[in-house]
Amino acid sequence: MSVHVTTKRIKKDWTDYNEHMNMAYYVLIFDIAWEVILEKFKMGEHSAKTSGMSTMVVETNTTYDSEVQEGDEVEIVLTFFDHDKKRLHFRLEMIEKKSKKLSSTIEMLSLHVDLNKRKVAEFDQQRTKIMDSFIKENNAKFKNENLKFIG
Repeated sequence: MSVHVTTKRIKKDWTDYNEHMNMAYYVLIFDIAWEVILEKFKMGEHSAKTSGMSTMVVETNTTYDSEVQEGDEVEIVLTFFDHDKKRLHFRLEMIEKKSKKLSSTIEMLSLHVDLNKRKVAEFDQQRTKIMDSFIKENNAKFKNENLKFIG
C-alpha cells in the first residue's frame, strides 16, 4: 500500500539515445513529487522563502527496476515516511501506469535546516504536529521492508 503523490508523463527531453528515460530524470521526477509532500508539511519553497527554514537531502538510494519511455505515464507514490527531531526519512516509488510495473524507487534522508545560519535545526511544534498527523493517518499504508537507511 502507499499514498498517491502525483502523476507525470515522460517527456521527449527526458529520454536519451537508448530511447528510454535518462537516469537523471528519475531523480528529477522524485524531487518534484517530494516537493508536493513538503508543501503539505509547511516545509517547501514557500517556507524557505518566508521563514528561512528548509530541508536538504543528505543521502539517497535509487533503484532502476524497469525502463519507461517517452509518452509513458508514471504514478509516484509514497511508501514510507518517518522523522525525528531534525531528519526526514522517506521512500518513493515510480509505477508505470499502463503495465503497473515498478519502474524505480528512491529512499532519502533529509535534514531540516535554518537557511540563515546554514545549520541543522529541530522541527518546530507546528511542523512536527503536521508530520505526526500524516503518519498516524497513513501509517497502515507504509511498508518498512527493503529500507536501506535504518535508525
